[in-house]
Amino acid sequence: MSGMYAEERHQAIASLARKHGRVSVAELAERFDVTSETIRRDLDSLARRGLLTRVHGGAVPVEKVRLVELGVSVRESEKASEKQRIAEAAVALLPDSGDLTVLLDAGTTVGRVADLLPPGRITTAVTNCLHTAAAVSARNRTNVQIIGGRVRGVTQAAVGSSTVDALRSLRVDVAFVGTNGFTPSHGFSTPDPAEGDVKRAMVASARQVFMLADSSKFGSDYLVSFAKPGDVDVLVTDRGLDPETHQSLVDHGIEVVLA
Repeated sequence: MSGMYAEERHQAIASLARKHGRVSVAELAERFDVTSETIRRDLDSLARRGLLTRVHGGAVPVEKVRLVELGVSVRESEKASEKQRIAEAAVALLPDSGDLTVLLDAGTTVGRVADLLPPGRITTAVTNCLHTAAAVSARNRTNVQIIGGRVRGVTQAAVGSSTVDALRSLRVDVAFVGTNGFTPSHGFSTPDPAEGDVKRAMVASARQVFMLADSSKFGSDYLVSFAKPGDVDVLVTDRGLDPETHQSLVDHGIEVVLA
């Protein structure tokens, strides 16, 4: 099959992934008689087009992972260096003025912002995550407000109607928000409806919305869209973001910062 055109191979790979639920680089390289590097490029291309989701050693159909959410301990170790750079770049975007009020989502990338907030400039930090509240209060003389609700074990985020109601009554200068996925058509999305409601309320409560997400999040739709591109002021991601997605975001009016 080494004589196949790339597009024919892409279609065959996507079909195999849907049929078997997963494809591996090694098996595909042998099947199509091409190098592993060629297959990796194929899978990256299919992932950018939203047809597959890359996983270690291969890929799975997008449909297979749209409702799947990894636990905090697993996500914390994934792309750790990228997340750290993203958090540092996001904090550097804060307005120069003091007396800022910030809102921190419960994601692992946003969680790193808690350790980087500049002392003396943040008067109030609001969060729906106990770990983030503890991190901010431990190193900052900042007024920390934690929003209560039902705690989701998988994300350690408080969610529910009381959480949403509390957020709707707030107005903050900057919200740092995380996302599970993004495509131009579906926007920023997350698997859980309750989490989506909270993120939507966070976005609505802020004068400026900073979306923090590593480049692996792009090209995948999850069940609940909580923000459209026009709702976000700045996206902070890593340099793995493909040029097509980058341009799409810019076309939608989002400032893109590559960390």
